[in-house]
Amino acid sequence: MSEYKEIRDDQIRVINSENLKKKPSRTQWIIIISVLTLLFVGIIIGAVSHYKKNKIQQLQEPEPALFEPIEEPEPVPIQWLGNTPDSTALGYTEIQDTLINDIPIRIYIPHNADLSLHIGRMNRKDTTVIFAAQAADVRADNGGIVGAFVLKGEPKAWGLSKKGYCASINGQTTIGVADNSPLFEQATEEGGYFFRQYPLVSNGEIVENELKGKSIRRGICERQGEIFMVETGTPESFHDFSQALVDLKVNQAIYLVGSSAYGWAVDQAGITHEFGDDNYYTGRRKMPKNTSYIVWRRK
Repeated sequence: MSEYKEIRDDQIRVINSENLKKKPSRTQWIIIISVLTLLFVGIIIGAVSHYKKNKIQQLQEPEPALFEPIEEPEPVPIQWLGNTPDSTALGYTEIQDTLINDIPIRIYIPHNADLSLHIGRMNRKDTTVIFAAQAADVRADNGGIVGAFVLKGEPKAWGLSKKGYCASINGQTTIGVADNSPLFEQATEEGGYFFRQYPLVSNGEIVENELKGKSIRRGICERQGEIFMVETGTPESFHDFSQALVDLKVNQAIYLVGSSAYGWAVDQAGITHEFGDDNYYTGRRKMPKNTSYIVWRRK
């Protein structure tokens, strides 16, 4: 009995020894398991969130393709192309405002009217005119017209300093870019019109010009066989103006005198919309005698 009791005393002494670490209580185990569970759930939630974010980015950012490249959408839906008015209606200018590459653009589309050229002061009371804008530049040295110019079959100027051209012969308007064009001779022979200006767009591609600076820009354009004029609402460089016309899907375009050059358009309601500065008409400033206009008159 004494031996057994001694063994029990040793066992009791070992169990109660201060060197033995205490086991976690039930409450402590619950806390540990809860913390580990929260950490695990947090990791799962973070992984799922990261996966969804990457998936959304993949859906928003189209993948590049070699054989089927992604086509850029039209910068602005143009509704007026192909809308042909009643041919018996009185001629007028359709006016559309839009935005291309953050550039405010005003589009002038003549309907039921014929293109011609004019030299000298315009009669603003002429009710047959539905659109008029300055066409060719005037030379600073001798006051002559810059570039080749044909007025109703009569050559008024010769020159190839500007490669863009616009011709109107027998009711057919052609805009293009070329060093030499047979349309000059044809306009001379058939009583047509022809003038040259800076080229802006050729076959849907930008034509770069060396001119620097910014100004209100104007141009005459051809798109899908329709002829119209474009004017910027803010001063722009030649490059940015040409790029806006390309993004408008213009096929051909040449410049018209911009800045403060005066002109006007008459809409379907008979309201006259003026642009530029009319100081040649209302002030004392003398107009150069060879100031030229591109004009649309009612048929």
